[in-house]
Amino acid sequence: MSPVEVSCPACGAPITFRIGSSVVAVCEFCKSAVARGDKNLEDLGKVADLVETGSPLDVGLKGAYHGVGFELTGRAQLGHEAGGMWDEWYAAFSDGRWGWLAEAQGRFYLTFQIPMETPQLPSLENLELGQPVAALPGSVPLMVAEKGEARALGARGEIPYRLTPGDTYYYADLSGPHGEFATLDYSGSPPVVFIGREVSLNDLGLAGATAPEREARHVAGVQLNCPKCGGPLDLRAPDQTERVTCPNCSSLLDVNQGKLTFLNTLKPGKVVPVIPLGATGEILGGKYTAIGFMQRSVEIEGTRYYWEEYLLYNPQIGFRWLVHSDGQWDFVEPVPPGAVQPSNKYASFNGQQFRMYQDEMARVEYVSGEFYWKVTQGETVRAIDYVHPPQMLSLEMSVNAAHPARKQTPEQIAAHKRSVETGEINWSLGTYVDTRTVERAFGIGKLPAAAKPAPNQVFPHKKIYKYWGLLTLATFLLWLVIAISAPDQKIFQQTFSLQPLPNATSTQTVFTDPIELHGNRNIQVTASAPVSNSWLYVDGDFYNDKTGLDQSFELPVEYYFGSDSDGSWSEGSTTNSVHISALPADKYVLRLEVSWGDNYQAPASVGVTVEQGVARGTHLLFTLLALSVIPVIVMIKHFNFSRRRWADSKFSPFQSS
Repeated sequence: MSPVEVSCPACGAPITFRIGSSVVAVCEFCKSAVARGDKNLEDLGKVADLVETGSPLDVGLKGAYHGVGFELTGRAQLGHEAGGMWDEWYAAFSDGRWGWLAEAQGRFYLTFQIPMETPQLPSLENLELGQPVAALPGSVPLMVAEKGEARALGARGEIPYRLTPGDTYYYADLSGPHGEFATLDYSGSPPVVFIGREVSLNDLGLAGATAPEREARHVAGVQLNCPKCGGPLDLRAPDQTERVTCPNCSSLLDVNQGKLTFLNTLKPGKVVPVIPLGATGEILGGKYTAIGFMQRSVEIEGTRYYWEEYLLYNPQIGFRWLVHSDGQWDFVEPVPPGAVQPSNKYASFNGQQFRMYQDEMARVEYVSGEFYWKVTQGETVRAIDYVHPPQMLSLEMSVNAAHPARKQTPEQIAAHKRSVETGEINWSLGTYVDTRTVERAFGIGKLPAAAKPAPNQVFPHKKIYKYWGLLTLATFLLWLVIAISAPDQKIFQQTFSLQPLPNATSTQTVFTDPIELHGNRNIQVTASAPVSNSWLYVDGDFYNDKTGLDQSFELPVEYYFGSDSDGSWSEGSTTNSVHISALPADKYVLRLEVSWGDNYQAPASVGVTVEQGVARGTHLLFTLLALSVIPVIVMIKHFNFSRRRWADSKFSPFQSS
């Protein structure tokens, strides 16, 4: 379809509709939003000037998504009820579709309008944060991440819907486990559904898109004067900041398109930031500037516990946090709400299960510096922490009081007041960072050592279990090889029939012919006798006539059995063995002095076997016990470490049920 040129009904300047399906075009001269109908043009009102957000995108950029080309034809800025704004870009695809490309805090979400049947969609009043919405097309249900109110602020270019400056509407943002994203637009009835996913500039064929003049503004920052005391203050993220505190008079200031408004004077903070605002450091692969400081607290059983949070900013990466609690540090980054699956006292993320650590109301005690939302002292959110060392998964849920959208009838306003609550849930992933890393990153000198382990701190000596397991396996395999390859040579075997000597006890001594023993091989002597409720005792030795070496041993054989009120019983055995260390290779005489019990009928008989190179299981056992001494000590320390790590949690696995 050929471009259509019309005259602006407000100022008469030329306006060109280049896309046949676009609905509104913004006059570049008077900033009027002009809508075209079947016959007439309609002036919808003037839009505000766009606030520079440092976006790498611009109207007129061309890209491709999944092989289909598009052009960015328009841009709108939408205001959030809690402060802040986001950009919405409109992409006209070559196949006739329109894509909605939302940009917020450095993230991009591309969605397309999907026709839906009205009965399938839940009403806004029936949506709850965290609720799965299974009625939408797709392989997985999407979860309600936010219910909010948006207001049309500024716009530019061609837009595919009727954008009226100042209009407000309710919406719900949904999130999926693998970057899926959807928006339910409740500006009309039935609501309009947009489904897509989070994308990168590379996905859009816009990896090289840059805006040098905006980037320079980001780096340089903006200097303003406090409306309360007139003192200078710097905005290090001027295009993102919604609230800032004056370093001179501690005033909390609202930031609106570069204009500062005094809100109130903050009470002095009880803690001085250990990382100075404005300090720059490189941590976990990114270079960040500390632009905000916040102290927060929770109350548990009447006691209030405090911690500090540092807002970090990088124009290319976005916002991150460093959280400081009890001398321990966490580096925190956002995760898509739909990527987390909470269940009772657990939450699953990225294939790992996290255990609930705390569920409390967190309160803002003090703020200093810049923040990307309209933070207030005393602000509270529900905060739930889950741990899987070295990571901590955190949920923050805020719910705002019901209030109506603008430009509604009194009946509609009353209905909304009764039924609509807005709010959002935010998930973040904290990674434990040791104190030395923070010191080196920001050059802040030596910090005090932590008094107790962090909830997501890894036990520092955990690697010993790996080495213990490897050594145990190696020891067992070595013993197995020795047992299989051992010669296990039988060098002597004989059965002796013994009669007691006249006028003597039941004892008799016998000598064998010399036996050839091999060197460097252990010796096993086995005695067997058909004892029955009796005993036989062998006192023997190996004797070398040439060297005088005498190696003695004792070998009892006993076996008893019977029955009583508990049933049949038995103890002992008719066979027993003794092991002797290796002797020097030579010939030895085996002397055996055998005695037996009175109830062992004469003649007594005893079989004797001598073997060499026999593998012994006790060697393996003693070796494994020796290897286990240090790991067992470490295991005890690990148990105490884990118990201290969970000491402040009401969900501790060490608490008795």
